[in-house]
Amino acid sequence: MTLDSAAAPLDIDPLLDDRDTRIIVCCGSGGVGKTTTAAALGVRAAERGRKVVVLTIDPARRLAQSMGIDSLDNTPRRVKGVEGPGELHAMMLDMKRTFDEIVEAHADADRARAILENPFYQSLSAGFAGTQEYMAMEKLGQLRARDAWDLIIVDTPPSRSALDFLDAPKRLGSFLDGKFIRLLMAPAKMGGRAGMKFLNVGMSMMTGTLGKLLGGQFLRDVQTFVTAMDTMFGGFRTRADATYRLLQAPGTAFLVVAAPERDALREAAYFVRRLAAEEMPLAGLVLNRVHGSGAARLSAERARAAAENLEEGRMADRIRGNAGSGATAPDSSSPEASEPHGLHEAVEPPVAAEPASDADQTEKTPDTSAGRETLRTPEDPEDIATDVSVSDTGDADASVTTVEQLTAGLLYLHAERMQVLAREQRTRDRFTALHPEVAVVEVGALPGDVHDLAGLRTIGERLASATSDMDK
Repeated sequence: MTLDSAAAPLDIDPLLDDRDTRIIVCCGSGGVGKTTTAAALGVRAAERGRKVVVLTIDPARRLAQSMGIDSLDNTPRRVKGVEGPGELHAMMLDMKRTFDEIVEAHADADRARAILENPFYQSLSAGFAGTQEYMAMEKLGQLRARDAWDLIIVDTPPSRSALDFLDAPKRLGSFLDGKFIRLLMAPAKMGGRAGMKFLNVGMSMMTGTLGKLLGGQFLRDVQTFVTAMDTMFGGFRTRADATYRLLQAPGTAFLVVAAPERDALREAAYFVRRLAAEEMPLAGLVLNRVHGSGAARLSAERARAAAENLEEGRMADRIRGNAGSGATAPDSSSPEASEPHGLHEAVEPPVAAEPASDADQTEKTPDTSAGRETLRTPEDPEDIATDVSVSDTGDADASVTTVEQLTAGLLYLHAERMQVLAREQRTRDRFTALHPEVAVVEVGALPGDVHDLAGLRTIGERLASATSDMDK
């Protein structure tokens, strides 16, 4: 199974080996294998000599489990079992802990304690809308600034929010420049009695409107938080802008991950357009869980026709066994009536007109313990004697029917598989027709989920070998 010729192949190993590549961001919709892809890239890059850290923003625990780590937190942890000269570390973004680290690093002890203990800050840092994406920007900037790793691989959250961290500086600027924040910050900036008078007027206005919904204490907590954070807001914007420029730099590569399904590739097309609009460097598309077949030359139509022919033939054989080929069914008193269906085809009865020699004679040895008769020819070894039930006249026919049913069933399964392959091919062709400039690499579907380092290594090998397979 190969991609349309319009799609350029994505060569993974040169991307991982390039020392100028410092950041790889895996993005895509949910359930397409971004976490597994990011981890597999990390394993392969480390085993090829890179010092890698994989940062997952997805709160799922799959990354830790597959790497043999009990749990991941905000601190990079060394992954054991990596084969090769490099190193692999992994971590999962802890949004609140990252926010706390920023406060502790950019405020004096008293102000930091006031901020950390502020109820509004605790709610904001634990799950305020947009905080996760901004903290991802902060953590990425921290990792890059430390220069302890020569490759950072980022696993983003599922769905379109995977690129929300690109908007973090803009959203943060809108938040800080909003009328509500300026109103809360004004008393501290004005100072003195004027400031207190303004605060009283402002709080009275808010108490009359928002206070009924949110409570006066909540508004006071917000005002206290904003006042304490005033000196840090400029630093937030500056660092976010710096990380944004870092994502646009030549040392960054975005990989869009998708499955060969309509919805997933529609999301992938959205990511491609968005990255182009933001002038972010796109390396290509990783197409996960692509189905294949070792008998691709047998089309779905031919497989289905063969299955139907088998079923029709089985029905004809059953009729022929019951009533003969167009003949009247034998009388119940005749010897043929007592034979199992199809038995006369396997064992020829002796001819009455010509006495048979001992070599041709078929002996019948009763087997009363099993309620069966053993048909045995003298020249055959006893260990290959054929047992056929005479008491149950359906056994021989049932065995033939089972084989035919199994064969027909396999043919129907193959026909369904070929239909899946055709549907995936059409979906890929639509994507590559819209985005012929996007390099693509296919990764074949595995029979099960990846649960360990060996499985990640296998995925990495498939990522790297898919390019040569596509050229065949």
